[in-house]
Amino acid sequence: MLDYEKEAERYDVSRGGEPRAAAAAEGVLGLVPVQARSLLDVACGTGIVTRRLAAGRAGLRVTGVDRAPAMARHAAARLPGAVVLADGRRLPFRDGEFDAVSSVWLLHLVEDPVDTRRIVAECARVLRPGGTYVTTVDKGSSHNVGSDIDVVLASRPRRPASDTAALVESYAVGCGLVPAGQARFPGRGQGRSPRRAIADLRRGWFVTLPPGHPLADDFADRLAALPDQDRPRPDPAFTLRAFRKPVPGQFPDG
Repeated sequence: MLDYEKEAERYDVSRGGEPRAAAAAEGVLGLVPVQARSLLDVACGTGIVTRRLAAGRAGLRVTGVDRAPAMARHAAARLPGAVVLADGRRLPFRDGEFDAVSSVWLLHLVEDPVDTRRIVAECARVLRPGGTYVTTVDKGSSHNVGSDIDVVLASRPRRPASDTAALVESYAVGCGLVPAGQARFPGRGQGRSPRRAIADLRRGWFVTLPPGHPLADDFADRLAALPDQDRPRPDPAFTLRAFRKPVPGQFPDG
């Protein structure tokens, strides 16, 4: 697992920067009803997406929350007075406080299914009746674009994905939410080159191949043998799912 206290300083530049953030914010806002006036961005990281959520729609008050102090500091510099240091499993907000809640690139990081359910449950709890929860799903598989890098990495050890669309939907429905749409957006600037894939491998990006793993050097050697070491392969495409909290007394589609 990456140390996000250390990652904070290079997080944006290593993950597509502003172009990727713009695409993510546009995707999220496309699923948030226009009448929403408040949005909570859970695991807001450096705030690069959160700031664009706030700027992307007039009249929308956006609050960010992250549990990593270094990340939250960066986010607070972008959104003064609108960032809270807290854990997504225990959100420090009232029931029904927000018209919308988002969690972008969060659930794939959670190893314990109990914690994943708790995060989704907390997002549902702070969502007002009629509000919308938007989250990314299938993050890991989004990076498989059919490139030669993917062929090399196909045989690496894997852990079960914690953010598959089916799992996330089951957690959301279990919290009383109902499916309300989906969207895709490009991970601009995230197409990996072989050299970048090796660097990611060395710094622990692939959680089942941490630095020092017996197989890590073998995968690094195979990546180093690929042509065009500095040519980025195609960008990934990320998937968003939306869920709505029904208003008591109304039918789910009412």
